Amino acid sequence: MQHLWASPIRAGMQRTFALSTEKSHTGSARSVLIVVSHVVQYASPLFQMLAADPRLDLHVAYCSLQGAERGWDHEFNMEVQWDEPLLNGYPWSEIPNKAAKPGLGRFFGLWNPGLWKLIRSGRFAAVVIYTGYMYASFWLAVAAAKSKGVAILISSDSTTLVSRDGSRWKTWLKPVILGSVYRTADVLMSSAPAIRKLARTLGIPPDRIVDIGSGMNKEEWQSRAARFSRSDVRASWNIPDNAYVVCYCAKLQDWKRPLDLVRAFAKANLANAYLVMAGEGPQRAEVELAVDALGIRERTRILGFVNASQLPGVYKASDLFVLPSGYDPCPLVVPEAMFSGLPVILSDTILGRLYMIDEGKSGYIYRCGDTEQLAGLLEEVLAHPEVLANLRSGVAEQMKQWTAQDFVDSWIKAVEAAVLRKKKDDGRGSI
Repeated sequence: MQHLWASPIRAGMQRTFALSTEKSHTGSARSVLIVVSHVVQYASPLFQMLAADPRLDLHVAYCSLQGAERGWDHEFNMEVQWDEPLLNGYPWSEIPNKAAKPGLGRFFGLWNPGLWKLIRSGRFAAVVIYTGYMYASFWLAVAAAKSKGVAILISSDSTTLVSRDGSRWKTWLKPVILGSVYRTADVLMSSAPAIRKLARTLGIPPDRIVDIGSGMNKEEWQSRAARFSRSDVRASWNIPDNAYVVCYCAKLQDWKRPLDLVRAFAKANLANAYLVMAGEGPQRAEVELAVDALGIRERTRILGFVNASQLPGVYKASDLFVLPSGYDPCPLVVPEAMFSGLPVILSDTILGRLYMIDEGKSGYIYRCGDTEQLAGLLEEVLAHPEVLANLRSGVAEQMKQWTAQDFVDSWIKAVEAAVLRKKKDDGRGSI
């Protein structure tokens, strides 16, 4: 028997999605529902891998189709629609959003009451929630799963109790809220040592935390990058083949601190080096002004928003990746760069990615905001070809151990741990 879920689409059409339970009946697959806030370009390749694994009977429930459909991104400060086929290769449905004012970034911007029926009437062994706890639909999914006795897993990228805007009251309140959120789950999925460390400080036992692999499909990313010609991409930027390219790929926002990199690049004043910045956001005008004021306009390329299909080419045409963020828990641009073979320079506040940097072998870490130190590192790497060559070799060697299969295996391990925990805890409460 199949459970059917009908979802009205914005155009007024209706599609029916079958949540197949055929594999579950054989006992060879675990039926799992993934609840996602919206369509994310990084997540779809992972969902495709998970759906293809015979150990899982997977379904993805979207609270919004933003990302697959054109919509306003308040951080890019523009309308965005990713140009990769993000809804192919796995079973999914859109759960109608009944919010009075629908939209991302607001607690009541996602209110999807259909989640209750889906979870309550389905035969899922586990529900994995990727919405983030700052949406009403997160708590609705939690309530539905608990009422049905279904194992709950959540994924978090929190690495610090310090809020992005530095507000003291948020720093005081966050451990209370975050600890409560973590306690709703049977298993917390952790993709970085800093996430595990924070969870442990909040009192979460180690057996409730399962480490999972990178949130990216390395092999899929590298196959996309192989389609690009380094020379052709550089030609489109009007940059010579023999020049060095420093790459920044992030939104132009104050907490990403793009101006730090602009100033450090100008201070380093490296011959035959260019700065390429891929990203859009509210600081675009400030960045443009700084580039002009510092006299580096001829050696800087500000690309604006670069869509998903073109991003691998940006990395392939670069030599060094720099992310100067003041607040950036686990940015996926770091594995993107390293999967592309680029050494990485990170600020020391990017806690969720520091473990990826083997200093002096695959990159460097510097004090956030210290443009003198950053300029010195740019000079150290780009003024000495042998240093850059050694770093590139180090990155290639380090990334050999990162595989898509590791992600799948660890993700399934987390699901199994949550199901087992739920069975043991039935009737005994939680931590």
